[in-house]
Amino acid sequence: MDSTASPASPAQSPTGRPDGRRPDELRPLRFQNGIAPHAAGSTLIECGNTRVICAVTVDNVVPRWMKEQGVEGGWLTSEYSMLPYSTLGRKPRDISKGKLDGRSQEIQRLIGRAMRAGVDLKKLGTRTLWVDCDVLQADGGTRTAAITGSYVALALAIQKLQTAGQLDTDPLITPVAAVSVGVVAGAPTLDLNYAEDASAEVDLNLVMTGAGTFVEVQGTGEKGTFSDAQLAALLALGRAGIAQLLAAQQAALKAA
Repeated sequence: MDSTASPASPAQSPTGRPDGRRPDELRPLRFQNGIAPHAAGSTLIECGNTRVICAVTVDNVVPRWMKEQGVEGGWLTSEYSMLPYSTLGRKPRDISKGKLDGRSQEIQRLIGRAMRAGVDLKKLGTRTLWVDCDVLQADGGTRTAAITGSYVALALAIQKLQTAGQLDTDPLITPVAAVSVGVVAGAPTLDLNYAEDASAEVDLNLVMTGAGTFVEVQGTGEKGTFSDAQLAALLALGRAGIAQLLAAQQAALKAA
């Protein structure tokens, strides 16, 4: 099932962005749920030209370390990959190199942390939820799109487990979404595409919950430093963008 969300319409501002968006405007956002029918929950998230399949599968076991340490409940983890044709030049699969590249490892750990922030693991029972994110097309913001889409896939999987009587209580605590912000040509800018990300003076990824708390803030001065005032402006811009993403997630789940 498709769900399309149009961002809110803030006051008009001058724009020099490649796609004509205002500095405070998200890319067009779309969820296509049920894209992977064998998964417990799945969605294809499209943020402009970035497209990521997010799917959740269930294993009725927990990691060995949980058993050894007597940790109650379940676990949630993630894997992330970019398909060879997702970028302009072919990206070799990690398996062809014999190891996971550092960027993919960092991102899948980030996705796992983000999703665990929204779940009461003790209520999962003795099972592991696997969140798999596969990038079909990359145009900037693949990690933030993966997090935003993963929550939708996760919520759909939880609904399926509850419907099947495999969960007595809902383990979801809060929705989680993510967005990129940056300083581009001296201006705070929301939801960067690849061209903007490549030229940004400051690049920041923001992961937040529906309760308005932070899961993670990844910020770097790519071509210079940034001030307290610039950081505050970026955080405010990111908060506004995430509020729209959270609303779009709920619309996608309602449509399902």
